[in-house]
Amino acid sequence: MTTTAPGRTEGPESGEMATVRLLFVDEGSYRHEDVRVPAESVERYERLIDLLQEEPAVLKRTYVDLGRLCAAHLVPEE
Repeated sequence: MTTTAPGRTEGPESGEMATVRLLFVDEGSYRHEDVRVPAESVERYERLIDLLQEEPAVLKRTYVDLGRLCAAHLVPEE
């Protein structure tokens, strides 16, 4: 993979991908998970929560427990 811009990498089979860090809370404990989403999808949505709830490419690969989700943000690639 090659870095293309902050928060994005490019893979040979999937095109540009962005990393989104999700922060969850469950009974007072916090944990985070990183998910990979198509970068072009990120650009089409004003809010990441909308991307997670509506984008078919994301919904096909990822289940997000929205009741426990506290925050979501793009992670810059290094």
